[in-house]
Amino acid sequence: MVYFFRICVLILAGLGSSFCLRAHPTPIDTSATADIPAFITIGSVSVEGNYRTRTTIILREMALRAGDSVQANQLDERLEIDRRKIVNTNLFVTVDMLHFPDNEDSTLVNIRVVVKERWYFVIVPVFQLADRNFNEWWYDRDRDLKRITYGLYMSYNNLTGRADKLRLLAEFGFIPKYEISYSVPYIDKAQKTGVTAGMSYTTNKTLPYRTWNDKLDYFNSESLNRERFYTFVNFTRRNKFYSFHSLDLRWNYLQLSDTLARLNPEYLLQSRKSQNYFQLTYTYNYDRRDNVQYPLEGFNYGLQVSKLGLLPTDNTNQTYLYGWYKHFIPINKRWFFNSGITGRMSAPVRQPYPQTLGLGYRMKLVRGYELYVIDGQHYFLWENELKYKLFSFQKTFPWIPVRQFSTIPITAYLNSFADLGYVQNYYPELSNTKLGNTLLSGAGVGLDVATFYNMVFRFNYTINGLGQDRFFFQIGRVL
Repeated sequence: MVYFFRICVLILAGLGSSFCLRAHPTPIDTSATADIPAFITIGSVSVEGNYRTRTTIILREMALRAGDSVQANQLDERLEIDRRKIVNTNLFVTVDMLHFPDNEDSTLVNIRVVVKERWYFVIVPVFQLADRNFNEWWYDRDRDLKRITYGLYMSYNNLTGRADKLRLLAEFGFIPKYEISYSVPYIDKAQKTGVTAGMSYTTNKTLPYRTWNDKLDYFNSESLNRERFYTFVNFTRRNKFYSFHSLDLRWNYLQLSDTLARLNPEYLLQSRKSQNYFQLTYTYNYDRRDNVQYPLEGFNYGLQVSKLGLLPTDNTNQTYLYGWYKHFIPINKRWFFNSGITGRMSAPVRQPYPQTLGLGYRMKLVRGYELYVIDGQHYFLWENELKYKLFSFQKTFPWIPVRQFSTIPITAYLNSFADLGYVQNYYPELSNTKLGNTLLSGAGVGLDVATFYNMVFRFNYTINGLGQDRFFFQIGRVL
């Protein structure tokens, strides 16, 4: 069975390679455009529909400026590139780029950017599962409604029209949590430097105190067994359109009960009951995807390095390196292929349980292993997908009084996928792992539905390398 999945992955990778060859655009027949001026000049750039968003925030995403000279046969392509960048600010429901000749000067072309803003202020009740994903709750937790987290979430995006964000969260139930953060993407006149600050406090009574047989092993209790708190400040730098730098400094604090420290002396190592440390993380991200919500074209790669424990008084000392590369290839108007590889390395190999992160967390997994957690110090993940667009439409309902909700885009894709992964675990006896230190493989078919406000619904039927087949559901949102 394992060899079958390896073959599936190689087939998809081979398809992707051949599709790369087919995806190159056909050269333009210049003879057919002989009467069109070789170059045109941008006369004016205007923005409409931005009732709250400042015009400078939108223009900052555009490479085209008034007075620029552009090859006539490249104008539409360059406008589409700018449109995608504006879409990826996540500030608008729709973005349209229009151009037309200037009435007074035929050598000029004027540009109109027409946007439809989202609903920025949202207060919604929180009702979600405390488990890693819906599938774990559905299959392994007996659909226990006691494992529900409820509360209130407030998000005010674009608070002052500068794409700034204020977020407040108060959750109760299975995992009480309180969070606040505020971010400003640009604090300088050049619109390159931004800052975010925030804090979070979480408590647990029932929680996983170890991983055993590649499953989270929970300790059930009515007493407080863990407290977690962190505060952070994050600086971002965007020198160019697609390059993002981030420097994050935070202070972390974790306190365990005597019972939890006794159940797993390796939780914080050496039977410790508390952990506090400063952490410094640098991230570089280069993003040329057409749409961050559901990319179909372009590529994205990045690198992250983090040091846990900066001061002599910190009781954690760990470093990790994390990197990724993803490529999205449109084959034609309906067929699409993507492939991506992700990897993480960390040192030293003796690590506290909360910092020993392998596959299974934050949707980093080989599809087919949604119900498993494979702990380890290092891992790699290779994901491949071939998809077919079933339909795509955008419907406006005039009878809906709130304009930010009156336009609903829906796109559906059939997809097939094949993944490979591997987790290196230097202490397999601590978790009795059967999946660590072995090649993991999974394949399947599914249906993806992408809609507005960055919501993506995924319905997958998978078979993993253990021969287990199952239906999985996932709902995600790009914030």
